[in-house]
Amino acid sequence: MGRAGLSAAKLTEAAAEMADDVGLDQVTVSALARRFGVKDASLYSHVKNLRELRVRIALLGGEEMTDRIAAEVAGRAGKDALVAFANAYRQYALDHPGRYAATQMRFTPEEVADHADSAGMRRSVELTYGMLRAYGLAEPDLTDAGRLLRATFHGYIHLELSGGFNHPRDVQDSWARSLDALHVLLENWPRHDRKNR
Repeated sequence: MGRAGLSAAKLTEAAAEMADDVGLDQVTVSALARRFGVKDASLYSHVKNLRELRVRIALLGGEEMTDRIAAEVAGRAGKDALVAFANAYRQYALDHPGRYAATQMRFTPEEVADHADSAGMRRSVELTYGMLRAYGLAEPDLTDAGRLLRATFHGYIHLELSGGFNHPRDVQDSWARSLDALHVLLENWPRHDRKNR
């Protein structure tokens, strides 16, 4: 593909595919330029540097994952919503490990400010909080429960992707039981007591 066919969106999509194929750490400007058959300099008129490219992958991944979760959660509440949310989250990570890894990047304060209106970021929070409100949670419990879900999902997925589950027990069965346990926990969430903090 010639230089005239390049754009920030096209480079981001290609970089995201590369991340899924070979890992986010292997995505470099040089590797991407080789994929397009151009010199590195041709890419810098579309992306500032490698960091910006990876941020773009993170934003793309976040938006795609949020769209998938939203489609699965629509019209559901309680345990049905939790299971649909969790399954969509996990399946996206398994289908797109490089993009998923990018979504776990820590953004600088400047990057957060630049992308605060990102549809993926905003909808992700709205979906999570909407699901948790159905359990009767309000702040600060919403944030605490949201962090617990993210940590649980991410930890499980990270171990699964890295081959960390060696026990013969079926990984899918353990995942389903974990969601059963999270549902019970959310239904019996200990309410925040300011006096004990």
